[in-house]
Amino acid sequence: QVQLVESGGGLVQTGGSLRVSCLASGRTFETYTMGWFRQAPGKEREFVASIGWSGKITAYSDSVKGRFTISRDNAKNTMYLQMNILKPEDSAVYSCAAGAVVGPARVAKLYKFWGQGTQVTVSS
Repeated sequence: QVQLVESGGGLVQTGGSLRVSCLASGRTFETYTMGWFRQAPGKEREFVASIGWSGKITAYSDSVKGRFTISRDNAKNTMYLQMNILKPEDSAVYSCAAGAVVGPARVAKLYKFWGQGTQVTVSS
């Protein structure tokens, strides 16, 4: 069993930066693919970024590529999402997920464990 807790969300102005973190419990963190997803009010949950167990393989949605960077520190059981050049359309609840993903890491249903999410609001 893995429990995930996000932190670091908040309010930031357009063009600003924010880093959200995901702390995982459990001894098998380093074996899981990790992902960030987000959901804005009235919209479906969407893939943001994912990272393989070693940290060498990453993937991003087109909407955040070049602005966001996903990383992980397996020694600290923590994953990060550095968000730069934030836009109002980035406002959402950001949730982290973990799983032994076999297949496209962009697919939410492939992840087994989910955090509660942290709110990110970008003011215009």
